[in-house]
Amino acid sequence: MKKVLLALTAAFMIFNFSSCTKKEGTKKATRTITDHNGREVVIPSELNRIVIGSILPLASVYCMYMGSTDKLVGMHPSSMAAAKNSYLATVYPEVTKIDSSFVQNGVVNVEELLKLKPDVVFYSATNDAERQIYESAGIPAVGFSTTLSGYNSVETYADWISLLGQIFGDTGRASQIIEEGRKVQNDILARVEKLDESQKPRVLILFNYDDANMTAAGSNFFSEYWIGTAGGINVAKDFKGQGKINMEQVYQWNPDMIFITNFSPRLAEDLLENKIAGTDWSLVKAVKEGKVYKFPLGMYRWFPPASDTPLVLQWLATKIQPQLFSDIDMDKKITEYYKKYYGVDLTAQDLQAIYNPARAASGK
Repeated sequence: MKKVLLALTAAFMIFNFSSCTKKEGTKKATRTITDHNGREVVIPSELNRIVIGSILPLASVYCMYMGSTDKLVGMHPSSMAAAKNSYLATVYPEVTKIDSSFVQNGVVNVEELLKLKPDVVFYSATNDAERQIYESAGIPAVGFSTTLSGYNSVETYADWISLLGQIFGDTGRASQIIEEGRKVQNDILARVEKLDESQKPRVLILFNYDDANMTAAGSNFFSEYWIGTAGGINVAKDFKGQGKINMEQVYQWNPDMIFITNFSPRLAEDLLENKIAGTDWSLVKAVKEGKVYKFPLGMYRWFPPASDTPLVLQWLATKIQPQLFSDIDMDKKITEYYKKYYGVDLTAQDLQAIYNPARAASGK
């Protein structure tokens, strides 16, 4: 009997040790990275399922950095609206099949998120409420900042690439675009610095303009960088970030030029042809002189940082200071850029689609 008990005990110990070894063997290896909040985040060493939340341009940057949509299983609906109406969907058609149901009415739905089984989620570093949702669900959350470089779009893009490098390693696909952006920026600044204030047009960027709201893009925002770098004066500089405005404010500013972002469903012709019920844009100087423009949409919306940032700078410079930058042929610049960095040959039809994005690109 004693021998039987000893045998059973030995068998149990072997089974128990084997079970523990198996459990330890299946435990995922991890490593620690530092995100743009300065927070140390423990992530799996092997990442196979990525979700990108409130840092909206990052989905397109991720595709460029990785050279595919591989491992990207979830992206924000606003990012998806841009993707479906951008050239990104032409280069990476599978992007339109990525799930975006985990955000509903602008809010993360944890139940839907967990269905995606993410290894990590990327989010806007200022969105602390969203971070807490992810962490409460037990999902590592990495914050990407839009403010780390003072809203300088070229350097913010570089910040994102640096953090992606921490996470995935250097893919060798993005450093050239950063250098291109710095080169373009330096060239534009060198020309613009010779201007005095009287030579700079007064510019209004309508960030969000729909039936419910009209907001202007002010200082402490990418608008400050774009307008200042390209040789203009931001009429909404007294606003921090975005400011809600009405037509009386627009009349008071009476801007020389108006740009409309792709976060808004409004198009330039809506203002130029005075199509919006209950408003009269015909009284505004920019409308009278035909200087109302919709931001283009290439790989992503041309307002926040993205892989097209060098082109955005050049396009704005040719609009805001057309005589100073008359040597820049945007058709040629865009075509050459897309060939060099994305390996695609744009047609005349492709160019027109980039210059004339659809209302649906706003996601509204």
